Amino acid sequence: MRAGEPDYACCGESLDPASLLAALTADPDATDILPLIGTRSPHVLSPAPVYATRAQLERMRAIVRAVEAVVALPAYRERVLAKAPAIARHDPGGARGGLLGFDFHLRDEEIALIEINTNPGGLMLNVLLARGQRACCEAVRDMLPDAAAITARGRRIAGMFREEWRLAGVPRPLRHVVIVDEDPPAQFLYPEFVLFQRLLQRAGLRVSIANPAALRLENGVLWHAEERVDLVYNRLTDFMLERPASAVLRAAHLAGAALLSPHPRAHALYADKRNLALLGSEAALVEIGVPAELRDLLHSGIPATQVVQAGNAAALWTQRRRLFFKPATGYGSRAVYRGDKLTRRVWQQILAGEYVAQAFAPAGERIVATPGAPAVLKFDVRNYAYGGEVLWVAARLYQGQATNMRTPGGGFAPVYTRG
Repeated sequence: MRAGEPDYACCGESLDPASLLAALTADPDATDILPLIGTRSPHVLSPAPVYATRAQLERMRAIVRAVEAVVALPAYRERVLAKAPAIARHDPGGARGGLLGFDFHLRDEEIALIEINTNPGGLMLNVLLARGQRACCEAVRDMLPDAAAITARGRRIAGMFREEWRLAGVPRPLRHVVIVDEDPPAQFLYPEFVLFQRLLQRAGLRVSIANPAALRLENGVLWHAEERVDLVYNRLTDFMLERPASAVLRAAHLAGAALLSPHPRAHALYADKRNLALLGSEAALVEIGVPAELRDLLHSGIPATQVVQAGNAAALWTQRRRLFFKPATGYGSRAVYRGDKLTRRVWQQILAGEYVAQAFAPAGERIVATPGAPAVLKFDVRNYAYGGEVLWVAARLYQGQATNMRTPGGGFAPVYTRG
């Protein structure tokens, strides 16, 4: 550690509950959020920051832009959508599909994009978290975001929804947004739904939070109560709208009765983990016409990924200790397995499902103060992006084999820049 630098491995804390409470108390729309978080998700905000160099942040941004450039290629879309469910081949117009989450592991100088998500949670919680930060040491003071910068980023997030509406080419003004999830008040991230609602309301929009069962489709119009729905901010994990509860949303999407963001096409193009096998393959990228500079960036930045199938099952079982196994269309670290912990029974389940095998890329580590004694927690870094532009960068601290938001001292954490 050089003089004047923070100790990046130390357990210094930057979250100041008093500052956060003061910031929220000054905002009459937010006074109830902290109690809601404390009741619903007490380990969702970490007291400790994570540090990244400017070079690491720029390389992550470059990978995000590279993925966006490849996804825009007709040859990529043709290859991916040919294997996707029919609803993913429905083009809703120019809307991109909303917010994306690019999750990276950082370890020393290694940077690995481990997955992409179409409805990444936590963005508004991280905006909230930024309002309650303090310098844990003098060297960190200049790294803290100021109130003006946080407000400006909030406006960019709200602008994303208006941009989706503009790109979709709908002639009428955007007026009513509905945030949809199964039983929203029971969701772990329900406080974030409320934060999104209030952000968009301040931007002049009418915003509701609803279960899909509260929606109805009549004469080509999607309704919530007695109000027409323009845009659905879709937080469902039924990505292809296959469940009976999603029937109205599915019909409305296919009929163009409302704009769905994210939509099934976006999930197929970005979030299906089988895409990482293509995006990280030098040979596949050559076939679809990706320039050499982008090929090199993606090949070096995405851990080698294979689709698990009968033809490679024996080799993957032999190599399993160096692999991570993930369901192709999974989310939230569910049914994810480290290869060195696999049993034969679980292996048979993997073979019967749709899985990818990804080369193990170790997560970064951070010492965090926890009840009793400091603990070494792992972390990943999530880049929240829209249209190739990174809107926010945050970390997730955890114990275990995957992120869980259940670890004392863990949860979302700010990422501060050094170097």
